[in-house]
Amino acid sequence: MNSQRRRSDRPLQFLRGFLKNPKEVGSVIPSSRFLTRRVLQCGDAASARVIVELGPGTGVLTREILELMPEDGKLIAVELLPEFVDLLHRSYPDPRLTLYNGSSADLEKALAEAGEAQADLVVSGIPFSTMERGEGRRTLEAAKRVLAPGGRFVAYQFRSAVRRMAEPVFGPAETRSGFWNLPPMRIYTFRRDTTPA
Repeated sequence: MNSQRRRSDRPLQFLRGFLKNPKEVGSVIPSSRFLTRRVLQCGDAASARVIVELGPGTGVLTREILELMPEDGKLIAVELLPEFVDLLHRSYPDPRLTLYNGSSADLEKALAEAGEAQADLVVSGIPFSTMERGEGRRTLEAAKRVLAPGGRFVAYQFRSAVRRMAEPVFGPAETRSGFWNLPPMRIYTFRRDTTPA
């Protein structure tokens, strides 16, 4: 009953986070389960051992990743807002989950604290359209550096700013539109080339 009540409170907590920090929270409501499953399909999350989630918010996608991950998998969630970090600590006491309270541009540090050097997948719900351009570019470059050759960066957004910022870093995106979420989202998938850095 308590876990059900916590889950039903999440949209309200998400809205509070949006009203308090509209530039850091990408929407007024959490993503739908249809969207989160589609994002994980685009990222081939089922075959990933180390996944980084940028901007987990109240943990809708976090929950889906943990349900999908193998026992030896690792999820590193990078969240800027302390209130969401506290919520995630309480909601997901899973040893596979490491929480990093800080900037999305500090991915090497976040991975190092989790005992990892590379990720197979980086997924992002952070709103690149409201980020300072330099911070957005630093985040994308950091994502490319931590991805293993052949790894994927997947961003779900309702504006196309991430595509404009990321294509110079990663190359062309695969884009899927989705009306299974409010607001309607696009999913952008970028692949790191297979040449080691």
